[in-house]
Amino acid sequence: MNFEFRFHELPAVMLGPRQERRRVLIGGSAFWGSMRDEVSLVLDDGRTIDAQTAHYLPPVNPSKVIAVHISYTSRSLETRNRPKPTDTPTYFTKPPSSLNGHGGQILKPADCKYLNYEGEYAVVIGRTCRNVTPDEAWDFIEGFCPALDMGLQDFRDTDQGSMLRVKGADTLLPIGPGIVRGVNLFEQTIRTFVDGVVVQEASIGEECIWGPHYVIADLARHITLVPGDVILMGTPCHSRSIGPGHYVECEITQIGRVGGRVVAVDPPRASALGVGHAPTDSPEVRRVALGFDERVPDYLKDNLRSVSRA
Repeated sequence: MNFEFRFHELPAVMLGPRQERRRVLIGGSAFWGSMRDEVSLVLDDGRTIDAQTAHYLPPVNPSKVIAVHISYTSRSLETRNRPKPTDTPTYFTKPPSSLNGHGGQILKPADCKYLNYEGEYAVVIGRTCRNVTPDEAWDFIEGFCPALDMGLQDFRDTDQGSMLRVKGADTLLPIGPGIVRGVNLFEQTIRTFVDGVVVQEASIGEECIWGPHYVIADLARHITLVPGDVILMGTPCHSRSIGPGHYVECEITQIGRVGGRVVAVDPPRASALGVGHAPTDSPEVRRVALGFDERVPDYLKDNLRSVSRA
């Protein structure tokens, strides 16, 4: 771990035993439960259901979702050609309406060309947090989730400053299937899969630039974080565009695996009337959507090519 404000003792949120809470939809109602083993979800009302066939809802109900722009050395090397992008983290927000449950549909409008995957770990706030130090910040974390910070890069020319439509459209945040605590986050590997093939991979402990404790302390200097709020902690290198039919997943070892299938939908009706900025295919859009292949491992490029040819 090479980030600022290193900790000397493992925080309580990362001390075992492992615990995982999931939220499911049964008969039109939402229920919470705890994982007993890999296949059994024990609901809070005492029922046990098959975790592999459950209909999952996002395990969070945030007032806000805040995302770090770049927080992995490989991503910074790919996009900025240096191991640290900025002296301190920079952020954007995704509206809570972008949330999506595990196994859901990720909508790609027909007038958009570039829908990029970004596998990330999400930090879920457990207690109201304001004006804390990095050492104190650990006590305000409820747990961690795998997440996919999907992005319609076609709107980058107009929304680069805010990322509102790039990252904020409906369905662009699959998260879950559960909130996990009792696992040492920094001993885990994060991987993104497209149709079962690895397209992103990194050791969180080796590549992390800013730990969640630093990011929470930074944000909470001026923004009150409340229970359920979500912080997305950035993605490794090799974010690329995928299309309808592809199934994309983010896995964090010992924490979980979340996925969703890309589905084509018609363009918005107002777009045909000339309302708003149209999606573009400019050099800036392609720079982000297509990335820099010369700065990423060959096996990731080869894997994605094999999926694209299938």
